[in-house]
Amino acid sequence: MRKHSFRRMVAAAAMVAIPVTAAGVSTAGASTPSSSMGSGSTAKQNIVQVAAGNPDFSTLVTAVKKAGLVKALSGKGPYTVFAPTNEAFAKVPAATLDALLADKAALTNVLTYHVLKGKVPASKLKPTQTVTTLDGKDITIDVADGKATITDGQGNTVNITTTDIKAKNGIIHVIDGVLLPPTS
Repeated sequence: MRKHSFRRMVAAAAMVAIPVTAAGVSTAGASTPSSSMGSGSTAKQNIVQVAAGNPDFSTLVTAVKKAGLVKALSGKGPYTVFAPTNEAFAKVPAATLDALLADKAALTNVLTYHVLKGKVPASKLKPTQTVTTLDGKDITIDVADGKATITDGQGNTVNITTTDIKAKNGIIHVIDGVLLPPTS
């Protein structure tokens, strides 16, 4: 199998449509990873507990543990997390993912690039906005043509596939790719 760069694999993510309302993104018609993700059952758990309680986020939870971010993401917050599923991580070449999991600093940079300070529900998303992630670097969120996407610091675009999974310390939006911070 020919090896592709981490960046190319993320950029190759399939486009998944999400219905959009005037106020932002709607979850109508979007699939939620696992039936255990209903907002009523998760609002009493923190972000890490919500993710750990869903098998679709096992790779993310492993990465959060390896980066030493469990305590931070279990804290008061609030946070907005753009959470890649196992399928999203599977798009990353195994050797690249293994190297990332072995490099705590690089892993921490990638993971904190998926987190915003504050709670940003889908209803607050604008047609286009640039937001600063927890690691201090920007991502661009676009809501148009029936879908919501995020463009990372390397120009890769991923889809927001499920929105507004509530946790006691924030909110989770599910994405179908892994975001990469700019290299410079």
